[in-house]
Amino acid sequence: MSRHGEFRIGTRGSGLGTRGFSLIELMVVMVLVMMLFAVVGVSVTRSVAGAEMRSAEREITAGLRHTRGQAIIQRQQQVFSVDADNRTWRAAGREPVVLPEGLEITLNTARSELTGEGAGGIRFYPDGASTGGSIVLSAQEREWHIAVAWLTGEISRDRDLEDRRNR
Repeated sequence: MSRHGEFRIGTRGSGLGTRGFSLIELMVVMVLVMMLFAVVGVSVTRSVAGAEMRSAEREITAGLRHTRGQAIIQRQQQVFSVDADNRTWRAAGREPVVLPEGLEITLNTARSELTGEGAGGIRFYPDGASTGGSIVLSAQEREWHIAVAWLTGEISRDRDLEDRRNR
């Protein structure tokens, strides 16, 4: 304590030296921060891709249900169309929808419903039945399966079994 009641800490006269961080310590901290940002960045990118896939899967499921409902209400056949080459799909009476970048679509349907090399549809009948089939959405290593039962026209969705095993 000085004569006037002031405290002096870390001055040369007190014997306590000020100590900063060495260059090595700063570099180690910077490397750790960069690794943390890299991990967070990858995690955010995967989350966004997963959200886009879930959103597209829900839209396609809703489009299939709309097409089935239109067939029942209008009492005439309706077709849900998929063009895998252009990455588009179209519900009955609606405009085509383009999938987000990075998402691929695959259609498995009856041979009679194929309209081209990578295009076809699932037909719904007025009684609710359908030609049946499935649609697979894929991005990176993830897949979503949307199945349409031929007898009842019931639409169900499921993640890939491989994806479930990895959880």
